Amino acid sequence: MANGIEEVISTLYDMIQDAWSLPLGAEKCVVERDKVLDLLDEISNQLPGDLKQAKTIVESRNEVITNAKKEAENILKQAEQRARQMISKENVYLEAQKEANELIKQAQAKIKELRQVTNEYVDDALKRTEDSINEALARVKDSRAKFNALTNPQEKKPSPIIEDV
Repeated sequence: MANGIEEVISTLYDMIQDAWSLPLGAEKCVVERDKVLDLLDEISNQLPGDLKQAKTIVESRNEVITNAKKEAENILKQAEQRARQMISKENVYLEAQKEANELIKQAQAKIKELRQVTNEYVDDALKRTEDSINEALARVKDSRAKFNALTNPQEKKPSPIIEDV
């Protein structure tokens, strides 16, 4: 069996295209029902994988944000610890306070930057996943319509009869 949804759809398309035509019905063909149903089942089974990939991306984003928060907290703790050690002298204390504030600003800026980059990455990944799923769904709908047109001749309009003059 094929691996990707696109390959399965291609296999299904080839199967229908290579199918035997029915006598007196060039637009009608015979396909092996079990094989076609197996291919459609495979498509249905692979779609949840794409959704799972999107969930994994969101979880990765959350992990990156959590790690950034932990790193920021560690930076803050280091700054506070360093500031406490320098309290004994006023000049040293003022310098430590400046440094701590600068570290806090750096940590906040880093969190903001990481959040923005992560959000852009997740949005892009979700968009690509959505586009992939929409494309696969469109192909499945098109294949289904073609299949139904081939297997349900009563839904087709009868062709006009041309009489000899």
